[in-house]
Amino acid sequence: MEIRVFDPPMCCSTGVCGPSVDPVLVRFSADLDWLKGQGVAIERFNLSRQPLDFTGDAEVNAALQARGVDALPLVKVAGQVKCQGAYPTREQLAEWANVAPPAPSLYTEAVAELVAIGAAVASNCEPCFKAHCDKARRLGVSREDMMRAVTTAQGVKEVSAKSVLGLAERYLRERAAAAGTPAILDPVGQDHVPAARAIRKALTTRLRV
Repeated sequence: MEIRVFDPPMCCSTGVCGPSVDPVLVRFSADLDWLKGQGVAIERFNLSRQPLDFTGDAEVNAALQARGVDALPLVKVAGQVKCQGAYPTREQLAEWANVAPPAPSLYTEAVAELVAIGAAVASNCEPCFKAHCDKARRLGVSREDMMRAVTTAQGVKEVSAKSVLGLAERYLRERAAAAGTPAILDPVGQDHVPAARAIRKALTTRLRV
């Protein structure tokens, strides 16, 4: 199985050249890399660099004569033209190449915002939290799911905080013992994270507004 892609004139096909990133080209390049991993042969041609490959293919040349560069990109699979004027999806490529379709991604835009909410809590970034919370709402994420992200992030923070406090207590007790002076420290088992609970309360209030 061979797929031939005839690109419009461009600097390069990666999508990362030029003043800004082209997400369509980046996505399509990743899709082709995935197909290569499935054993599919891929060839790409750039009109600005390989014009003879365009004029030398009767179907591609006919498409250019009829539509001009609007016919590009043009994708041929096993010698047959499958699409013109737009890059196909990974699912389309998989179907045309007769390979198993990729598993659907669980990392949706809504999930990304939940991750960002957790990261904002973990980093104590209030503007970040507000921005991602508002965007999550617009995407239809429930308050309950946002609170789950907050609780998870805060739980991770509290575990690491207790671990550091435990290290500090052990270290200072050892230093005090070596110096022969008493170390007046509260047991780590007591509440050393009142600030963390205050943050959680503030975040809960924010989500309930």
